[in-house]
Amino acid sequence: MIPFLGQLDPFPPVETASEELGGLLAIGGDLSPARLLDAYLNGIFPWGTHEGFPLWYCPAPRMVLFPQEFRRSRSLGKTLRNADYNVRFDHAFPAVIGACGSTPRPGQRGTWISPDMQAAYIRLHELGWAHSVEVYAEGNLVGGLYGLAIGRMFYGESMFSRRSNASKIAFAHLVSYLLAHDFGMIDCQMHTSHLASLGGREIPRQEFLGKLAALTRGPHNRQRWSLAGLDLNW
Repeated sequence: MIPFLGQLDPFPPVETASEELGGLLAIGGDLSPARLLDAYLNGIFPWGTHEGFPLWYCPAPRMVLFPQEFRRSRSLGKTLRNADYNVRFDHAFPAVIGACGSTPRPGQRGTWISPDMQAAYIRLHELGWAHSVEVYAEGNLVGGLYGLAIGRMFYGESMFSRRSNASKIAFAHLVSYLLAHDFGMIDCQMHTSHLASLGGREIPRQEFLGKLAALTRGPHNRQRWSLAGLDLNW
């Protein structure tokens, strides 16, 4: 039986997550900054709700992408060189998460990024934990992504695209930033063919948790991100 968390209940051991339910670990609790940060530090993330209560997951295996393994296709390299777009960091976080929440997904009805979920991550952004990458064309927001940074670990949450390759442009700039600042891993959560095409791969949960513990140990830079000094010619 999946445990129900009261307001002050800790998460159960991640080894108890249900493999039959895609890594579902617990239901309940809240979306406070303290709860969310505790979840991410322990390899847990919220994904959807049940009767208004958050669902918490820790799947095995875990989809990750190591920044140095990012796979930039020839066509994406050409797109990046064309520069008929502008990229910004942390300029329009609410707009990015709102677009991620409203963008239709193949095979899905509705979205797990509810108004409550959006408010929770906007609060994390205000506190310096959550970040966005935005892609603009002709002054319009056409793509982007958001996630959390804790130590040298980045947790990818969602991305959207209103123009061909816009989300890949955002991801390429994210990887450039992570490489420049010595980040060691991106948590992609669950397997998708899109992430696999960019270099993502699955690793055992225990390996993921070991790397996570090492990368989140030490100082946490909670300043706004900047494009200054980034090099996309790798």
